Formats: sequence, structure tokens, C-alpha cells
Amino acid sequence: MKLVPLGDRVVLKQLDAEETTKSGIVLPGQAQEKPQQAEIIAVGPGGMIDGKEVKMEVKVGDKVIYSKYAGTDVKLDGEEYVIVRQNDILAVVE
Repeated sequence: MKLVPLGDRVVLKQLDAEETTKSGIVLPGQAQEKPQQAEIIAVGPGGMIDGKEVKMEVKVGDKVIYSKYAGTDVKLDGEEYVIVRQNDILAVVE
């Protein structure tokens, strides 16, 4: 099965959370904060959204940082994804 976003939406796959702190303390699963960094899996077509022309500025494979409380969590075929609007993406990591 495949996720195909509509409009200005983007499908993200979160990068793994750090399992140890910089000082070497190992964190259990529940203590790990969800990372806000993700890789783009799919990009919508853009187009006219709410009467405005939206050009997609990100592409599949980009690593991005997105807003902490943005998007919708989706689980598909055992994988977890986040679907966000393009304007919830704060930066592209190069």
C-alpha cells in the first residue's frame, strides 16, 4: 500500500530518536522525545489551495524539521508516518 498526499500535504517518516544523551545516559523508549526531524516520503501536487497558488518547495528524500504539534500520525504496514502541510515544515536540513 502507498500513501499519496493531496494538495500541499507532505508525508514524512520520522528519523530515529537518540537513544543516549550527549553525556552517555541511555534513555528508555518512553523517555525519548519524538524527533522533529524527518525524511520526506511523498509530496502532494500543490496547485490552488484556499484560492492561492501553492508551489511545492520540498521534494522526496529531503530531510526536514517540522513543527512540534503539526500533522496527523498514520500507521501503515507497520510503519509510522506523519502527514503535514508544507507550511508546517520549518527548514530543510542540508
